[in-house]
Amino acid sequence: MPYVTSGGARIYWEESGSGEPLLLVMGLGYSHDMWFRTRPIVSAHYRTILFDNRGVGKSDVPVGAYSIAQMAADARAVLDAAGIEKAHVFGVSMGGMIAQELAINYPERVNRLVLGCTACGGSQGVRAAPKVIEILMARARMTPEEGAEAMVPYIYDASTPRERIDEDLAVRRLCYPQAAGYMGQVQAIMAWTSFDRLAGIQAPTLVIHGETDQLVPSENAGILARNVPGSRLVMLPHASHLFITDQPEASHRELLAFL
Repeated sequence: MPYVTSGGARIYWEESGSGEPLLLVMGLGYSHDMWFRTRPIVSAHYRTILFDNRGVGKSDVPVGAYSIAQMAADARAVLDAAGIEKAHVFGVSMGGMIAQELAINYPERVNRLVLGCTACGGSQGVRAAPKVIEILMARARMTPEEGAEAMVPYIYDASTPRERIDEDLAVRRLCYPQAAGYMGQVQAIMAWTSFDRLAGIQAPTLVIHGETDQLVPSENAGILARNVPGSRLVMLPHASHLFITDQPEASHRELLAFL
């Protein structure tokens, strides 16, 4: 299994497909396995690189707070290990924050940038409603199964078939994060902002977001699109935070068209 050491942590990565390189960056508490819907679609056209952020999956779980900048450096280390000078980058949720940081700090490494269901963080970002924050905090007192189920109404659209949600939960069940890794990532998110640096993003950028997202409200997509020069905004109807599950065909169509 391929690993690269970055900032004192071993980061797991793997690849599939051929063509121009595409780096996929997953969100809070999720391993690379959650790309199971997207991976076969994009690897038919691109050399697709997946990895586990520090704190989840097969990567190390350092103790203490992480930072988005460090996780962007981890992503750069993965590109180095794969021998890739420049790649398209698609990040979702926290992965979209990592992708922003990668594009800002290492512009020479990013070809096209796709920011999915993410935000700029800080005081300029739009936070979830209090009831959603309450559920997030209550998860600390729940089992992983209970916590995952409690979040379903807030990260999936009401129109999404339950069997499709259950497919996600089955994959999620294989690799629940350790508490230290989850909290390290949460602390990274809470301490991060990109708003004052968005104008420095040079890569052609697609901002894509579900209209009914309750975890990262859809207003955040507009903030990003207005502040990233020349970016394109796509709002997906009948899609929430996990828009790839809610609207897989529309999501992948927009992604491939942009790339």
